[in-house]
Amino acid sequence: MRLSFFLGAFILAATTAQAAGPVLVSSPDGAVQVTVSVTPQGQPTYAVRYRATELLRPSRLGLQLATADLTQGLKLASADQVTAVADDYQLATDKRANCRYRANRRVVHFAGRAGAPTLSVVFQVSNDGVAFQYLIEGKSADIQRITAEKTSFHLPAGAKGWLHPHAKAQTGFANTQPSYEEYYQRGIAAGTPSTLGQGWSFPALFEAGGRWVLLTEAGMSRSYCGTHLAHTSPDADYSVAFPQAPEKTTPDAALLPESRLPWRSPWRVIVVGNSLAPIVESTLTTDLSAPAKTPLLAEAPGKSSWSWVLLGDKNTTYDVQRRFIDYSANMGWRYCLVDALWDTQIGYDKMQELAQYARSKNVGLLAWYNSNGSWNEAPQTPTKVLFEAESRRKEFARIKQMGIAGIKIDFFGGDGQSFMNYYQDLLTDAAQAGLLVNFHGTTLPRGWNRTYPNLMTMEAVKGFEFLTFDQRNTDQEATHCATLPFTRNAVGPMDFTPMAFSEINGKQRRTSNAFELALSVLFQSGIQHYAEVPEGMAAQPAYVQDFVKKLPPRWADVKLLDGFPGEYAVLARQAPDGKWYLGGINATDAPKTIQLDLSKLGLASGTLITDGATNRSFSTRAVDGASLSVTLPARGGFVVQP
Repeated sequence: MRLSFFLGAFILAATTAQAAGPVLVSSPDGAVQVTVSVTPQGQPTYAVRYRATELLRPSRLGLQLATADLTQGLKLASADQVTAVADDYQLATDKRANCRYRANRRVVHFAGRAGAPTLSVVFQVSNDGVAFQYLIEGKSADIQRITAEKTSFHLPAGAKGWLHPHAKAQTGFANTQPSYEEYYQRGIAAGTPSTLGQGWSFPALFEAGGRWVLLTEAGMSRSYCGTHLAHTSPDADYSVAFPQAPEKTTPDAALLPESRLPWRSPWRVIVVGNSLAPIVESTLTTDLSAPAKTPLLAEAPGKSSWSWVLLGDKNTTYDVQRRFIDYSANMGWRYCLVDALWDTQIGYDKMQELAQYARSKNVGLLAWYNSNGSWNEAPQTPTKVLFEAESRRKEFARIKQMGIAGIKIDFFGGDGQSFMNYYQDLLTDAAQAGLLVNFHGTTLPRGWNRTYPNLMTMEAVKGFEFLTFDQRNTDQEATHCATLPFTRNAVGPMDFTPMAFSEINGKQRRTSNAFELALSVLFQSGIQHYAEVPEGMAAQPAYVQDFVKKLPPRWADVKLLDGFPGEYAVLARQAPDGKWYLGGINATDAPKTIQLDLSKLGLASGTLITDGATNRSFSTRAVDGASLSVTLPARGGFVVQP
């Protein structure tokens, strides 16, 4: 008994001593290290290193509750033993079909004022990054409210960022912002204030000491709001910011987080790498999100025609949409999207006829909806039918009976907690009705495409439609497209709606046709809606049409072969049959030669399609051997078909 007492006292003393000092947790390969400690003022902090490089200086942790301050006056109470996390799962709508997550997990517990809720931080460190979430526990049965999150990401001095300005709420077209539709500021000094005064959106990309860091969030449940980075970041210390006051579904709906205990926050995600490859290839946003509660929809992803982007509202008519159904059937595409105003310019009865005609051609019809209740002034219809649950479920049942395969829902109003719930209400009810979902004018996916397999894609990007609005957008297409694989598309499916060989409504397109073709491989979306119209596709060489027809409906894997944000990008995507497709673009104003070792992909032969004599023509040749050298003109591109 005395021996047991002394052993127990020894273990208790050892645990207490360990808790008083820094807590360490490393990745399985030991390359990524996190150090957790508490300042003399009782402020919890963490720091991140990648091998010998400091990626995050000591950065703040903590939450401010309405009833308790969990940001200071805390002590490091204890740290659980490190445990291994292993998760293997499948995705149909993201960059990789078979995902494998391995991490080391450690929970760090803090102690504060007696009787107050307690704060713990769950760390999971993998070879490609760091994730942590807050756990609040206590005896109170009351709803708790978080008024501020004190999480920060303290970048090293000299770091550079590729950052997306967060828009002011209730601005933009019909008061539809923020909808993540700005241009990234490229290579700016870390700590630069945001250009629109509202901070920076996730994901945020940084280069520090030759290493790369991507910040985002994942695992968004119903009990939190979406967040972003604050407007100012003195000494490159970026703080998490909550949504602006208007970002809620109704005046009395939840904006900031509120929930009963116990309460887990979304994951704060830090993807890290010695190069840009882990940034592009990582699946951390889905690794950290809840598993699907419904079966994987492996046959749902695919390609789609879409008339609106080049032909506009006036062509959402029965005859035009029937022609686009024929277009999809001819190209072997799975879907045709009928955009806004179909309810008035076609009507429900004729839409049912279109859906039946589409099914006879092995094409699924997708229908557009306005999301809004009261948060925006967008006049496009159908509108005001999805917000109320009874109306929404009735509408979903009606269009499913008509033969509609899926819906595109547009014009959301922000990142408040009530909107996080609204998104998930829509996904849940659509799944029960058997409908696929595409969100437009929207927030980030945040891993929802794992939790809700009927979520095919989300916009959250300044997409191709902006090229049709004015020449300034068209002029920026190349650098914008060369930024997105390293930023927005790195964290989930992206409905950019790429690839137009036609001229754009009187605008002078600066990119070559081969550049546009390359976007069909470079950009990933569960349903990829193409901008090109039937006449524009028919005007292209037969080998170009054949390439587009043979593109697989979904991808099994991705590899970054070369690139730099805003300058150029070369990706390889693997089809489900194991064959690799390559796509590359040069966004600069000068020719660029790309040298590739194809042996790494097991690709010994294939067909190269690249720029011809002009930027509106193509050329092609066989690829034979382990190496490929291709010189791209300014704003040119290429693809390789296996």
